[in-house]
Amino acid sequence: MSAPVENKIAWRVVFLNDAVTRMSYAVMVLRKVFGFDEPTATHHMMEAHEQGRTVVWTGLRENAEAYVFSLQQWHLSATLETDEKG
Repeated sequence: MSAPVENKIAWRVVFLNDAVTRMSYAVMVLRKVFGFDEPTATHHMMEAHEQGRTVVWTGLRENAEAYVFSLQQWHLSATLETDEKG
């Protein structure tokens, strides 16, 4: 028996830039939530700062929702979107 189609779709966690949050705070939160090392967290923070957004994680919807919730609990802007390429 195959899994429902939604379970096969990958979801992206998108971290969004904002004009209020300090860069060092965003790096610290990305390290805590995703376990990134300092260079990886800094890369994602700079990408969000320069381009307005960065994809920080891709995977199952339930996990993506949990990551978005965690980032929002830290008062960072994040959303999720489907990754149609899967």
